[in-house]
Amino acid sequence: MSRMSTVSTPRMIVTAVTLALLAGIPLQGAAEEAAHTGPVIDVRYRHESVDDDAFARSAEADTLRLRLGYRWLFAPGWQLYVDGEHVESLFGDNYNSTANGRTTYPVVADPEADEVNQAWIGYSDESFSAALGRQRVMLDNQRFFGNVGWRQNEQTFDAFSTGYAFGNGGPSLRYVYLDRALRVFGHENPNPLLREWSLAGHLFHVDQALPLGSLAAYAYLVENNDGATLSTRTLGARWTGKHAWSGATLGWSVEWADQSDYANNPVALSARYRLVEPSGEVGGITIKAGWEVLGGNGQSAFSTPYATLHAFNGWADRFLTTPVNGLDDRYFGVGGKIGKAAWSANYHDYRADHGNQDYGHEFGASIGYPFNSHFSGLLKLADYRSDGFGTDVRKLWASVEYRY
Repeated sequence: MSRMSTVSTPRMIVTAVTLALLAGIPLQGAAEEAAHTGPVIDVRYRHESVDDDAFARSAEADTLRLRLGYRWLFAPGWQLYVDGEHVESLFGDNYNSTANGRTTYPVVADPEADEVNQAWIGYSDESFSAALGRQRVMLDNQRFFGNVGWRQNEQTFDAFSTGYAFGNGGPSLRYVYLDRALRVFGHENPNPLLREWSLAGHLFHVDQALPLGSLAAYAYLVENNDGATLSTRTLGARWTGKHAWSGATLGWSVEWADQSDYANNPVALSARYRLVEPSGEVGGITIKAGWEVLGGNGQSAFSTPYATLHAFNGWADRFLTTPVNGLDDRYFGVGGKIGKAAWSANYHDYRADHGNQDYGHEFGASIGYPFNSHFSGLLKLADYRSDGFGTDVRKLWASVEYRY
C-alpha cells in the first residue's frame, strides 16, 4: 500500500490531467498565450497490437504520452524553449517495452519515462539561425536524421546547429554538431545503450534551388563512442521537385549516397544508397512508386541508425537494422482524402541487395481524421509476410492526439 502511495499516485495524477485534455477539458491558462510567449501541450493516447509468429503471445500496449513545453521569445530574434515528456502504460503491460522485462511478448518500444525532451536557446533572423542545447535534428525527409515522432518518447540530440541562407536564389547552408543522441527507449531504460549514445558528429548540408526542383548535398561524419560499428561517413546528394502538367502534378525524389567507416569503426565499410521515387497527383489522388536500395556485401551494410526509421521500408518495422546482405525495397503507394479524412495504402516487396534472397512483402493502410484544430485520430495497420527473413507479423494502431 505504501509503495502505491509513493509511486503510483503521481502517475495517477498525470493520467487524470491528460485524460481530461483528451476529453476536451481546457487547462487553466492555456488560452492566455501572449504574443511573445506561450505553452506547448501535446497529449497522445495509443493502442498498439502486435501479433508476431515468433511469440506464443500477442502484445497489447496502451500508452499515454504527455508533453508539456514553454516557448519564450525574450528579445528580437531570440527564444528559449523547453519541454518534457511523461509516458505511462495503461491497463497492464502485456508487451515488451524494452525496459519492463516482459520478453515473452513482442516489442512495443514505448517504455514508461519522465524526461527533459528539449531544452535550447536560439537566435534567428531573415538569413541566419542558430540553436544550442537539447533539440530536434531533422534533415530532408528524415532518412538519415530525424526525431522519430512516431514513438511516444521522441529522439532528440544534445547539439549545436546553425544555418545561413544566401538571398537572390543562392544556397542555404546548415551545420550541426552532435554531442549526444537521446533515444526513443527512454532516459530511464535499464540498458544504458538504449538510453543514449555519446557522439562526436559533424553534419554539413547544402540546399540549392534549381530551375527544376531543388538539389541537396550533404556530408555526415559521425563517431559513435558507444557503438563503434555505427561510426560512419556518409556523402550524398538528393534531387526533389514537383511540376504541374496537363491538370496533374508530377513529383520526383532521386537520391544517391556513399557510406564508409569513420573514426573508431573497427569494420571496413563501403556501401551505397540509392532511391528513385516518381509520384503523381490528379483528382485529389496521389500515386507513387519507389525503389530504395541500402547496399550490403554479406558482412556489413548501409545503416541509418539516427533516422525516423518507421517512415521507411514498411510500418511493420522489420528492417530497422539493415541486413548484412542489404535491402532492396520496391514499393507502391496511393492516398487521398474523403472529406476531412486522409487515407493511404502501400505495398512493399523486399529482397536482398547481395545474393538472391527474397525477404518478404508487406501491406499497410491508414486513415487519419482531424476532429478540430486541436484533436485528431488515427487508425493504421501493417501486415508483413516473410519469405525467409524474420517471421510474419501483423500490427494495428489506434490513437487520438491533442495538440495546443
